[in-house]
Amino acid sequence: GHPPVRQKARSERPQGGGGGGAGSGQGQASQDGEGQDEFVFQISKDEYLDLLFEDLALPNLKKNQHRQLNEYKTHRAGFTSNGVPANISVVRSLQNSLARRTAMTAGKRRELHALETELETISHREPAQLLEEERLRREIAELRAKIERVPFIDTFDLRYKNYEKRPEPSSQAVMFCLMDVSGSMDQATKDMAKRFYILLYLFLSRTYKNVEVVYIRHHTQAKEVDEHEFFYSQETGGTIVSSALKLMDEVVKERYDPGQWNIYAAQASDGDNWADDSPLCHEILAKKLLPVVRYYSYIEITRRAHQTLWREYEHLQATFDNFAMQHIRDQEDIYPVFRELFQKQSANQSA
Repeated sequence: GHPPVRQKARSERPQGGGGGGAGSGQGQASQDGEGQDEFVFQISKDEYLDLLFEDLALPNLKKNQHRQLNEYKTHRAGFTSNGVPANISVVRSLQNSLARRTAMTAGKRRELHALETELETISHREPAQLLEEERLRREIAELRAKIERVPFIDTFDLRYKNYEKRPEPSSQAVMFCLMDVSGSMDQATKDMAKRFYILLYLFLSRTYKNVEVVYIRHHTQAKEVDEHEFFYSQETGGTIVSSALKLMDEVVKERYDPGQWNIYAAQASDGDNWADDSPLCHEILAKKLLPVVRYYSYIEITRRAHQTLWREYEHLQATFDNFAMQHIRDQEDIYPVFRELFQKQSANQSA
């Protein structure tokens, strides 16, 4: 339902030997034979996203294969002699009917054919053998009656489409988006955080059948919100980052069993935090969250020098393989940072 993505590209015109030509197919001719050709090509949204996320993968996914949920899906499983009328297979039932009638009447049909041949022979003899012809006609009529009494279709012939439920592995994922909306986060910084979250959501939704997203906004207090409030609410305040981590821990314990869910988190902040709170963030992540999540990414969006939160998180990165952190300064950093965080791992790394 989405319109195709239109992309424009330009290519340099090779230098011509004749010395003339239109730069882009329109306007005045150029003296030196140089110009630009403009062409337009169209790609669908899916093709665009395939290019956008090429060579990317969810970190630690292979370690999680044994934790897949089994969803039961209905599959065709041949035919059965019992069932409900709605599931009758007409073709298979008629095939069985034909096979049964053929088997039950084969001997009688051979006998009928022999009697008809004999009657034909006798009827051409001289003198006529009326008694013998009458006997043959009577036997032929009896055989035909027996053949006709074989029912066209019998309950024995009926076949029903059979269905069975088979367990199918189905990975489920939940993504926690933790966004700092404190007073130090200006609108430009928030916009960059939101763009990162959109990339992450698109990536996860193309990887998993079922993706749930938990949106958490925080300043001095954290609050789980819906998508609209997450992106558009103007509420702001001071900064206590640990409030968001505590809320995430509560939600995980209440709704997302790590044995059944692939849990991911993306935290975005400008790094400005109450100094005494940063060690608490380290403790919550190290003891409660990182042991249960598949991957936790922290993005610090700032042009200033890093503060206590970044330094505490550096210790986590050195200790936990499933923790990653990146620094975004400007909008052009968003996509390269995203690719860096989700670059497909080698076999050795993911083993």
